[in-house]
Amino acid sequence: MMKNLTCMIIFSCLLSYVAYAQEKQGVIRGFVMDSVTKKPIEYMTIALKKENTVLKSVIVEATGEFNFKEISSGKYVVTAIAVGYAPKNFPVEITASAKDINLGRIFIVGQSNDLKEVSVTADRPIIKQESDRIIYDIQADPEAKIMTALDMMRKVPLLSLDAEDNIQLKGSGNFKILINGKPSGMIARSPKDVLRSMPASSIQKIEVITTPPAKYDSEGLAGIINIITTKKIDNGYNGSLNLRHQGPVGGPSIGTYFTVKQNKLGITGYGGTGFYSSPNVFSETNRTTTGEDPTQLSNIGSRKFDNNFRYGGAEISYEIDTLNLITAELNPYSGYNNSSNDQRISLTGNQQNSSYDIIGKNKYRWSGFDATVNYQLGFKSDKSRLLTFSYKYTDNSNPQDNALTFMNRQNFLEPDYKQHNESKSREQTLQLDYVHPVKKVNIEGGIKGILRDNNSNYEYLVQDQGTGGFNVDPERTNKFDNNQDVIGFYNSYALNLDKWSFKAGVRAEGTFVKANFTSAGTNVNSDYFNIIPTLSMSHKFKDMSNMNFGFTQRIERPGIENLNPFVDRSVPNFESTGNPNLEAVVSNNFELTYSRFKKGNINIGVNYNYANNTIQSISIYNEADQITRSTFENIGKNKALTSNININFPITPKWNISMNGNFGYTWLEGTINGKITQNEGVTGYGYVNTGYKFANTWKANASFSYSAPWVQLQGSSSSNYYMSLSGSKEIIKDKLTLSAGINNPFTKYRYFTRTTEGANFVQTMKYQNYNRNFNASLNWKFGKLKDAIKKNQRSINNDDVKSSSKSGT
Repeated sequence: MMKNLTCMIIFSCLLSYVAYAQEKQGVIRGFVMDSVTKKPIEYMTIALKKENTVLKSVIVEATGEFNFKEISSGKYVVTAIAVGYAPKNFPVEITASAKDINLGRIFIVGQSNDLKEVSVTADRPIIKQESDRIIYDIQADPEAKIMTALDMMRKVPLLSLDAEDNIQLKGSGNFKILINGKPSGMIARSPKDVLRSMPASSIQKIEVITTPPAKYDSEGLAGIINIITTKKIDNGYNGSLNLRHQGPVGGPSIGTYFTVKQNKLGITGYGGTGFYSSPNVFSETNRTTTGEDPTQLSNIGSRKFDNNFRYGGAEISYEIDTLNLITAELNPYSGYNNSSNDQRISLTGNQQNSSYDIIGKNKYRWSGFDATVNYQLGFKSDKSRLLTFSYKYTDNSNPQDNALTFMNRQNFLEPDYKQHNESKSREQTLQLDYVHPVKKVNIEGGIKGILRDNNSNYEYLVQDQGTGGFNVDPERTNKFDNNQDVIGFYNSYALNLDKWSFKAGVRAEGTFVKANFTSAGTNVNSDYFNIIPTLSMSHKFKDMSNMNFGFTQRIERPGIENLNPFVDRSVPNFESTGNPNLEAVVSNNFELTYSRFKKGNINIGVNYNYANNTIQSISIYNEADQITRSTFENIGKNKALTSNININFPITPKWNISMNGNFGYTWLEGTINGKITQNEGVTGYGYVNTGYKFANTWKANASFSYSAPWVQLQGSSSSNYYMSLSGSKEIIKDKLTLSAGINNPFTKYRYFTRTTEGANFVQTMKYQNYNRNFNASLNWKFGKLKDAIKKNQRSINNDDVKSSSKSGT
């Protein structure tokens, strides 16, 4: 099957022009005019549709003229659409006797109110540029029916995935992810685990907010990723069901969403579960040290894991009347990751040599619950004025267990041991938002309070050689309590003119931290205050292009993993710990972007970011006990200059190609053990995709991506590439779709390498992952919807805490 699929893709690329040429026959032409001024309407979009499918779209000339050439016989609909005008449709038919259709002058009626966004079904652009963000329309991408949400991240401008499938924004892992504009406990722990389980078909669009407005919390140095799920709350009912399987790495998954609307009550629900498992793969760590007693450490073994994630959500909306709206949201989630490691470790040097085998069993579990209630009040004098009250409650736990057994010991006396970590977090948020438009200026303001209570209980249990039981080692056990309260105020202004639009605002945040580390005997009381400005502007040109500029500051607050002084000794000769004295970091970000939308679209941008006193992960080798210790310090000075480009171009009505990438240079500097350490290097990511639509409801896609090495203060990682071939078939039009694909067909494994260097050591970690895998999915849409229901326009967005980079895989 996959061989046939590959042949189909190659065949379509080679013969698409020939097939297209065989259909060339008639011409459809006309002029569009303003019904009042009787003048041509420049840059209006004209779409040619057949059976609700867009075949071609053109932008009219300065004279108002448009034409579609070489059109095959059949019945069509010509649609004219532009912001500020009512859409207009014209049925036409090309026959053997009527090949030249001239619609003459078409008078278009203007609308009294400007439309914020006008679209034609099935011909909306995949990418849209606004002054402070780039929007990727997932539903306009045919591959959404087969890919997971994580797969789609490779296609979104400014986003990429590294060799471990970690998401990066402009080459940085420091960002925030929101679901429908709100933080989600289920995605905060490890985004890739959730997004692997979520079908892309359940997502409407992804927003990459590079200059977040003042209403957003200031956390996330690189910006914000906002995932908008498909939730059409309309009269009637609608839904979808997606079944997917991937192997040999991966497993089955299922995702669903539904909407029900009856009069003033609307309910949306979504959920899913997925498995992601891997057979045994190779791993290796080598460390070479210098000094008076040089050593060589070798750690060779294998690892395997199985991962499950379960997520769900429900939104209930009740419209009391035209001015009063109540909504509630519930989001439960849970999951686990079980992994096992078999390793052979040997340490050689001038003194005593040692070696031993390790069997490691690791179990990560997580569960939680989010609940939000919103009340929105409108005003009779101006329905654009809105006052919103919101309350959010979050509760989650993340227990972790590690068990290590040593065998075949040679000069190694460490007993078997276990580690248990019981961590919990509770959070309450109160928020008030007010929106007040004054002519062409939209004014927003608000106040927000967050109360956080984090605690964890780390236990280190050592085996008693006499009884075989395990006893708690108090010196390696830690109880941790962390209370963090944040209060924020914001005020922002948006001005929209004919050619210019401006957004400016300021956010003031006070943070109050109180932490108690029981076993370490450490108390941390840290209060700080930040004022965060933001500015973005956009200018529209006559050729359907625009230029955008943005500036903002962002904050990185240390999270619980960064602060906790508990020492993780799960692997001998290596220790890692947090630092309770870490401080918040402020970064400065400037960006300039040019976009043009005509037959296709192009986005080109340049970004410069700098920050001082950044939090860096550092590793230091101690020759006395032969241990490498890793922790976090506020020592970094970061600078990055990055360019990015995105092109989406329809070669023919059936054949499309898109390219997405960024290229930049990063400078890092920090002081480690009194010595200045510097590193710099090229960063980059490139992605190309091509898709072809066959006449008989078959679709085929092919894509390729490449990621340059990741630059770190003390080293770098290896580069990686990704290739995908896929195809789909609509069994029942717009209802049932069968899809299948293969990733990386030419290489079974890929190898990831990360090198860390210090004053007296070089350490290299290398491990193997399955590279080639197959997937198949079945997507079913059901139900019918009618008219829309109101939803809250403001809600809670807690994006102010540094997310964990840890993952079960």
